[in-house]
Amino acid sequence: MQNIQKKWLILGAILAMLGVMIGAFGAHALKTILEANHRVETFDTAVKYHFYHALGLIIIGLLSAHIQNKWLGYAGYLMLGGLLIFSGSLYILCLTNLTFLGAITPIGGLGMIAGWAMLAVAVSKQR
Repeated sequence: MQNIQKKWLILGAILAMLGVMIGAFGAHALKTILEANHRVETFDTAVKYHFYHALGLIIIGLLSAHIQNKWLGYAGYLMLGGLLIFSGSLYILCLTNLTFLGAITPIGGLGMIAGWAMLAVAVSKQR
């Protein structure tokens, strides 16, 4: 297994595991804080997109065995950055109710969108 492929597979698996842990922690230990801040739905959105993009990184890891171009790496880094900024800002917003963080969240969303676009480019450029 190539190092690049292994990197994305491990990172995706760890992020998926963290998604389960964060989601469970939110549903149980953070329930009262999320309800008090009226952020249960926001937290659920953060966890959902966290998972989608952890799975996206696993897909990139699997594809990297067959696709050897720079676009696939760009896709991975954009998805990772998007996940951290999007879900991370929403997690912090939910816990602190610092509403200015809502202005940062769309930057993460753009990273996620660009990551999927780069994945499409990577596949289309493969011979």
